[in-house]
Amino acid sequence: MNGYSACLNGVNCKYNGKNNLREDIRQKYETEGGVLLCPEQAGGLGIPHPPSEIETGYDGSDVLAGRAKVLSCDGEDVTAAFVEGARRTLEKVLNSGVKTVYLKQSSPSCGCGLIYDGTFSGKKISGDGVTAALLKQHGIEVIPVE
Repeated sequence: MNGYSACLNGVNCKYNGKNNLREDIRQKYETEGGVLLCPEQAGGLGIPHPPSEIETGYDGSDVLAGRAKVLSCDGEDVTAAFVEGARRTLEKVLNSGVKTVYLKQSSPSCGCGLIYDGTFSGKKISGDGVTAALLKQHGIEVIPVE
């Protein structure tokens, strides 16, 4: 069974209240079934909420280890919500028997291999979001979707 970022399936759960619908991902979900996931919502962030990025030079593994924070564009520390959302997402994935998760690229939660650089300038760096990092640490295959 697969897990999928809910926003990729047309659920309006992005930070700005919109979605990142990908018809190919929605079709895969409808055909194969699976679990829809939204770590930011699971962590208690409202919809919409201010955009957030991991501090410059760090990634989700650093956040999980306590070496970095996730900050909103207005400077609010939202680290606890991102960590809690990752933890709840992992729990849901493990309880559902999910082995592979398709996550939205670049997000401070779901980004896999590429995340925003922490400057809110649209630039990206190598790294994983908080949820992607936690899933990988537990042996879950994470597939990035742009």
